[in-house]
Amino acid sequence: MMETLLKLSPAQSLLLRTAARRADGRVIPPHTLRGGARAKVLTALLQRGWIEPAGGGHVLTDAGYAAIGQQRPMPPDDVQPMDTTDDLQLLDGIPVRPGSKLAALVVALRRPQGSTSLQLMLATGWQPHTVRGAISGMLRKKLGLNVVLAHNKSGERVYRVV
Repeated sequence: MMETLLKLSPAQSLLLRTAARRADGRVIPPHTLRGGARAKVLTALLQRGWIEPAGGGHVLTDAGYAAIGQQRPMPPDDVQPMDTTDDLQLLDGIPVRPGSKLAALVVALRRPQGSTSLQLMLATGWQPHTVRGAISGMLRKKLGLNVVLAHNKSGERVYRVV
């Protein structure tokens, strides 16, 4: 494993490590990595099989996780995919732009069963601290929504607007 780590350039290591922290494993090169350097780094990662094309971008492969000494995280079994029916009804009376990440957060929280932290992270693409901050600052303080926190049977946080 140490040999593999030595073959990574700083840019390759940065891309793989930041992708591994994302729930979806997407590779998002920083804005500072442009032109030929960006193409060279992505090409090297593709050739080694550490990333693969997906949805107009690239995602980390199992080999990519192994290259940085990690394993692909397994999604929990009890996470239910959230349906998107009647989303506009759930936004009724709340001054947020439909289709935005904040709107996705409000929609998820206004469902009768609420949403777990993981579901909110997947709905918005945000990190846990950003989800909690948006709930506390934007939804509770600025919009005045009553967001309650409970715990489900497995001990996860479940947020809901009442």
